[in-house]
Amino acid sequence: MTDYRATLNLPRTDFPMRGRLSEREPQQLAHWEALDLYRRLREARAGRERFVLHDGPPYANGAIHIGHAVNKILKDIIVKAKSLDGLDAPYVPGWDCHGLPVELEVERTDKGGAGGQDFRRRCRDYARRQLEQQREDFRRLGVIGDWQKPYLTMEPAIEAGIVRALGRIIAGGYLFRGEKPVYWCRDCRSALAEAEVEYAPHLATAIDVLFVAVAADELLQRCGVVGEDAVTVAVPIWTTTPWTLPANRAVALHPQLEYQLVAATLGGESVLLLLATDLAAAALERYGASAQRVLATVQGAVLAGLVLRHPFLEREVPIILGDHVTAEAGTGAVHTAPAHGMDDYQVGQRHALAVDQLVDDEGCFAPDTPHVGGLSIDDASPAVIALLSERGALLATEPLENSYPHCWRHKSPLLFRTTPQWFIGMEHGDLRKCALAAVDTVRWVPDSGAARMVAMLTGRPDWCVSRQRTWGVPMPLYVHRDDGSLHPRTPELLEHAAVCIERGGIEAWDE
Repeated sequence: MTDYRATLNLPRTDFPMRGRLSEREPQQLAHWEALDLYRRLREARAGRERFVLHDGPPYANGAIHIGHAVNKILKDIIVKAKSLDGLDAPYVPGWDCHGLPVELEVERTDKGGAGGQDFRRRCRDYARRQLEQQREDFRRLGVIGDWQKPYLTMEPAIEAGIVRALGRIIAGGYLFRGEKPVYWCRDCRSALAEAEVEYAPHLATAIDVLFVAVAADELLQRCGVVGEDAVTVAVPIWTTTPWTLPANRAVALHPQLEYQLVAATLGGESVLLLLATDLAAAALERYGASAQRVLATVQGAVLAGLVLRHPFLEREVPIILGDHVTAEAGTGAVHTAPAHGMDDYQVGQRHALAVDQLVDDEGCFAPDTPHVGGLSIDDASPAVIALLSERGALLATEPLENSYPHCWRHKSPLLFRTTPQWFIGMEHGDLRKCALAAVDTVRWVPDSGAARMVAMLTGRPDWCVSRQRTWGVPMPLYVHRDDGSLHPRTPELLEHAAVCIERGGIEAWDE
């Protein structure tokens, strides 16, 4: 047989035909280690211009996966390229050792209860085992760095540094304690910050509910309608969270939005319904209404202060005004539960509405809650719908898929829940303005990153920084038992806590 290899113009090398990576990679790593390569790189680049890659740490939790590989390899390419360009490019790896991922794994795999010093010890031991395994795996990826001196969030010095950083935040006047709705995860049993929330499709049940006017004559009078008889005069609301209706304290209209008072026949009964003009036709179609007549057109501001009857509780609720109401969907009238939504909470504060916190840490109603006591919010929604139907207050119901906030760890739907938490005030001391100005001082790769950051900073509410966890750096704050104000010696006490933690970790503070 003719050998054609000599006729091909190919390079001649000593490279073997087979890679045998499982053998050669450990040999290469051992060679780098024998050379003490990282130290020699630092000596060779000493005094040069520095390039420091600030590496966001992975959780010390579980085996590495393709996401870890992409993250670490891409960063390693950048660091090595900068070093080849003649820059001093150190790389110090690190691990995020605190928080829920570690807690959940320890609760699942270790014997013993959650909470207390023994639990913290088990969390620390688990995190240590995980980071040791991940460190070996990252080294096997060929990543060069100071693997013997990584930074760990559970090191006492770093834990103490976090407490001191909290002290600087307090000294600047940014921290406050508030009781307002936050994202709450039933699986975490903790409040979440905006950055811990992701949006995913969620199948909800949208319902239209009658809120009947207590003084029908007054509503008609404000609309300028005389000589009209009706069995029912009502304001329909539309909501995708039926379980929040037990906490309803008002119905909100937009002051400048145009509303129609429509006479219609529903199930053989004559009713008068107040609906936003732009939404009236679609709403009446959902209700299967017939014999429709528009009796009057008014702006929402005309109806402020009128009183409606709650559809299933012995309660009267006012019509209030709010700029958050839109004509994008529903009826133009918004069911308002201050305990379960930021817009609802803010408009409720302006109108001195009660905040009914009826739902516990696991997403279940308090046992003494009328009609839904002891039920989870998932089970409460169908129970509320059945109750509304029984009371003749349910106008329509339909499934609706919408984009809904989910926990980024558990991928489970969140709820808005009013609880006491610590917040960083974004409006204090022009913090938001300063953060936005800082965006222009950074070079963004790609450029679209700047727009994303601006959008996040512009829309960020006050930042919830407290968590209901055991394994993490505490907020060692003393507050007045009556008015909740911080102790006048807070800076001194925080430094005392930091010194304790610096000596013996967060366990020393707990002791």
